[in-house]
Amino acid sequence: MKFTPQALNPYLSARHYFGAEQRRHRERADLSLVQLADILNSSKSTLARIETAELLAPPDLPRKLDAAFGTGDHFHGLYQLAKREAHPDQYRRYMDLDAQAEIIEQYGAQAVPGLLQTEPYARAYIKTVPGVPPEKVEERVALRMARKERQHADPPPFRWAIVDESALRRQVGDKECMFNQLASLLAQVDTPDSKIQVMPFSAGPHSLMGGSLTLLTLTDGSTMAYEEGIDIGHLYEDRGAVKAWRLQYELVRANALSLSESAKLIRKTMEEYQPCETPPS
Repeated sequence: MKFTPQALNPYLSARHYFGAEQRRHRERADLSLVQLADILNSSKSTLARIETAELLAPPDLPRKLDAAFGTGDHFHGLYQLAKREAHPDQYRRYMDLDAQAEIIEQYGAQAVPGLLQTEPYARAYIKTVPGVPPEKVEERVALRMARKERQHADPPPFRWAIVDESALRRQVGDKECMFNQLASLLAQVDTPDSKIQVMPFSAGPHSLMGGSLTLLTLTDGSTMAYEEGIDIGHLYEDRGAVKAWRLQYELVRANALSLSESAKLIRKTMEEYQPCETPPS
């Protein structure tokens, strides 16, 4: 299929400017994407996505572009800016990557991670946001549930989640809602495509307890990190930044309970939410 260049505003972001400059120098050199890919030992699809600002350039590409076009440190400098800025559509891109990932690793502090939420839990949690009308609540719930459909794919993505003990203890919705949410977690603690650990209070403070983190590994082995706070998230694609987030995740994983210990704590916590039958009068 012939690549049709899309309109690109080079002044929207450093990532857009990088893509526009790659295209400008490529066209000035009268090179097709295929020809440039051969010169750089890259792929046409990667270069095409960079030129439309959909993808941040791999760390080794800027130097190759400077060498190919004789541009000194031009692309190297642009890359230093692009890798430090937020992607204009980073949440949409994160969702696209999430849908492609073959390994999804998550840490959730104050709430159960979205991919593990039951529908009643998700609804009760989303309702806590002030000013969200009922129809928007249902729309967000539907979108969250739709993300879980890949768990039934063949093959499904492999999921590893670390859930903070506070997410087990903090009641969201009524007791039945929490009981069923914990039962759902318990069923996914140790399956062929899902592992869940609990980070206990007894482990003390750690670097991730202020937010949530997701690591996405794609089929080509590349990994992205998505860190989310109260009202904002940031997608990291730079190899160095992802490596730093990976280290933090592995430290938390090493200090979390084992799978069997996690199942035991979840089961014990379920007793606090066990629906009580009203005794006969």
